[in-house]
Amino acid sequence: MYWNAFLSMSLLVATAAGCVEAPNKKALATALQEALAKDDVQAVREAAAATRHALGDQAGVPEVKDKYLPTPKEGRWLQPAEAQRGFTPQFPQLEKLIWWRIGVDPTKLSQPLRAPASVLAGCVAVNRAKLDGAERSLAIAKEAAEFLMWAQTQAGSGGFPFPAARGTSDARAMEVATRFLDKADKAGKLSEVVRNGWAFDDLGDGGLQFDNGECGVAMFELYELTKDARHLASARKAADWAAARPLCANWNYNSFSVYLLAKAAEVTGEKNYCGAALQKAIVGVIPGQLTDGLHAGRWMDAHNARPAYHYIMLRALGQLAAVLPPDEPQRAVVMRALALGLRTRNQEIVAQGVMNKDKAIEALIMMNRWFSRDKAWLRETATINALDALGKLVSEQSRRGQNPLGPREWGLFLEMAGSGQTK
Repeated sequence: MYWNAFLSMSLLVATAAGCVEAPNKKALATALQEALAKDDVQAVREAAAATRHALGDQAGVPEVKDKYLPTPKEGRWLQPAEAQRGFTPQFPQLEKLIWWRIGVDPTKLSQPLRAPASVLAGCVAVNRAKLDGAERSLAIAKEAAEFLMWAQTQAGSGGFPFPAARGTSDARAMEVATRFLDKADKAGKLSEVVRNGWAFDDLGDGGLQFDNGECGVAMFELYELTKDARHLASARKAADWAAARPLCANWNYNSFSVYLLAKAAEVTGEKNYCGAALQKAIVGVIPGQLTDGLHAGRWMDAHNARPAYHYIMLRALGQLAAVLPPDEPQRAVVMRALALGLRTRNQEIVAQGVMNKDKAIEALIMMNRWFSRDKAWLRETATINALDALGKLVSEQSRRGQNPLGPREWGLFLEMAGSGQTK
């Protein structure tokens, strides 16, 4: 997670490019944050429009230039028999990497909770598809869940926390967490955000939504498999925590809560979760998307214009659209934003190559699942062709002995390839 104010960073980029005068930068960021804190959709739209105008030609341009991996010309998806091997080839390496043990000192950790959540979700997918190693996969998933539930209890907020570790890793998430903790310590607020070595509050920054969303969804997925009431209770606590969090000036942070709340609605059938997810999407995600211009469909600020965050937000909107009632008036708004976002980046994958693998393939596999009955829409949004390109790339990388995706994404891919339901 990135505990700094992303909008200020994005506007700094634009300022350096001559698009935004420095005195306006703080005012624009403040106006957006205040509007989001009030949950005022009209004020958010106005603040976003002002930001978009200030960014000018830099709107939708990522802070790091996209790099495209070409799709192998003769590439082909893993055959069902190849996918059937599941996680079996990776088990020895995976088990060596498992660091999540109940009782570990969180201040010594070098990775956040999204890591065991990814392993948990990937193992659930392998078990769900009944691939080789399903029994061991389920055991690993349950072990990861025990650790996550322990950390959640230790933090005591209901949400999944972040290790209050400083200087333990040069990974970006851990470095930014270190800066946040140093700042909180200097301000005398460390006791307000840390409990039992876990950061349970982000002082309005919004960054905790990232890991809470990933962990909460993984726990819901495990519950769907195990029907263990403890897994459901844990996931619901995370969803309730997400529903109560204020929106922040980072569209992708908010989308993690949208994703979790929409998943909670799918699993529990409770309308309050669906309503909370919709409100957060309408106010805290969709207004940041460009609707016209060269980069229409991308999010306007430099940080969220990056393809990984782009597909993270589309994943949330897709899950939300999948659970919204057909007669919900706002569903059309969600579907427009989703279709626009898919087209813009999917067409790039098809025409230029893959600029992001993990979050892109996860989102597109899920789109294929959620909207399987609407093949015309999947074609119109270039989802089918973009997923095909991604599938060929990661399949060929796998055949060369590489681990092309993270655990969650690899599990989802093996599940799909094992079914034989590819393009």
